[in-house]
Order: sequence, then C-alpha cells, then structure tokens
Amino acid sequence: MKAATTPLEPHVIKPAPRRPRLGLREVWRNRELLSFFAWRDIKVRYKQTLLGVVWAVIQPLMYMVVFTLFFGRFLDVYSVGPYALLALSGSVIWLFFANSVTLAAGSLVGNASLLTKVYFPRLLAPLAPIIAALVDLVLATLVLLVVMAGYGEFPKPQRAWTAVPFVLLAAGTAAGVGAWLAALNVKYRDIRFVVPFLLQLWLFASAVFISFDGLNLSQPWSTVFWLNPMAGAVEGFRWAMLGGVRPEFFHVVLASVSGIVVLGSGLLYFKRLERVFADIV
Repeated sequence: MKAATTPLEPHVIKPAPRRPRLGLREVWRNRELLSFFAWRDIKVRYKQTLLGVVWAVIQPLMYMVVFTLFFGRFLDVYSVGPYALLALSGSVIWLFFANSVTLAAGSLVGNASLLTKVYFPRLLAPLAPIIAALVDLVLATLVLLVVMAGYGEFPKPQRAWTAVPFVLLAAGTAAGVGAWLAALNVKYRDIRFVVPFLLQLWLFASAVFISFDGLNLSQPWSTVFWLNPMAGAVEGFRWAMLGGVRPEFFHVVLASVSGIVVLGSGLLYFKRLERVFADIV
C-alpha cells in the first residue's frame, strides 16, 4: 500500500521587476512576524532600565516644563488655554514621531546578525519600532488627558476621534523617513550622528511649541510650512485635543500629500537597496 504524497507547489522564479515594488503585500502576509518584532522592541527598550515604561510619561512632561519655562512667558498670548497644554499636546505627537524615526534608522544595523542568517521581509525591521512606539503614544496621551483635567479642560468626544488620522499621518511620515535613514545607515554608518540634529531642526519647523496662528506667516511661507507633514500632524492632533482654530482643509490635504510622498519615496529607496543589505551590513 503506497503512502499518500502531498503535491508540491511549483515555485516560479521571475526576474526582478524594473520598477521596484513597495513590498506592502509581503509585509501584510508577515504581519505576525511584524507584531513579534514590535513586541521584542518594546521589551528590549525598557529592559534593565531604572524607570521602565515611566519614561514614556516623563519625556512629554519634561518637554512641557522646558518649553513652558523658556517660551511660555512670551508665547502665552498665542496658546489655546494654558500654554503648558499647547506645549504638551505638541510634544506628545512629536515624541512619537521622533522616537520612531530614531529607532527605525538603526533597525537594520541592530539586526545585522539576523539579516545575514535568515530571510524575512527587510521592511519589517524599520516598521516594527513605529508599531512599538504606539504604546508610548497611548501612555503619553493618557498623561495629556490627566493634565488637561487638572486645568479643567476636556476634549470634546465628537472632535477627539479626529486625532487618529493625524496619528496615521505622523506614523506614515516616520515610516518613510525611517526607511530612508535605515537604508542609508547600512551604507554610511555616520547617519546615526545626523539623525538627532535633523530631528532638532524638524522640531522647530513643525511648531511643536507654538501654534500656527502664533507664527503669523504670510505667503508663500504659510504654504511652505504646511508642506511639512509633521506640521500638519502636530496642528491637527493639537486641535483634536484642545480645540481652538481648526486647520484649513487645504492645509491638511497639503500636509497629507507631502506625507504620502515621503512614505512612498522612502519605501521605494529602501526596496531598491534591499538586496544588498546582507552583503554590506
């Protein structure tokens, strides 16, 4: 009696397409592995730390204190309610972006031993820190709500849900920038020294510590400001939490299109260099 044999699936080898694909389908098929990488990043980030996840709470509070001490006296006239809330709300979404970019930039080099031994979609490496940073964002948002309650301020439920698209804008921008920097960091290891300087400049360009109205920008600088996707994410998230002047629809579209361009270009560049990562990492 012959044993039953399972038919083998044919594996077709095709030449690489001339136009590189983004690889999002492959990421979706390996979403369980992505969640594993994200969970590993969360555990590694807070392993053997003195305060653990409390750092996710302390960071935005420290930004709020510093901005309030240095800028609150001069910029209070432009804030929505207490200046401390304006600074804290901007810091919450900004730190999510900055931490995501910083960790994504070093993700391939940090996984060098894994890259050279087994195959997995390389894009999972820079995406995992962004997924992990969502945990910090949730904790920081809870801190924001507590501080708002201390000032007697509460977000309106019908407006608070609009924070989600702006969080997605920040995450998409972080994914694009993180993909760019992760690929560049494999070839040029001094990129890690450029990232903190880049993020510091980007922080001031995104009006984290002052509202857009407070800048009093005229054309064409107003349009240039909204070409920064993180400016749209910060302003939109702040409005969703605190209210005040709602960002204009055109400005939100401009920031969103810029974010999509950053995301698409970052993924394309990453996929273009993906095949040589294991050789030069």
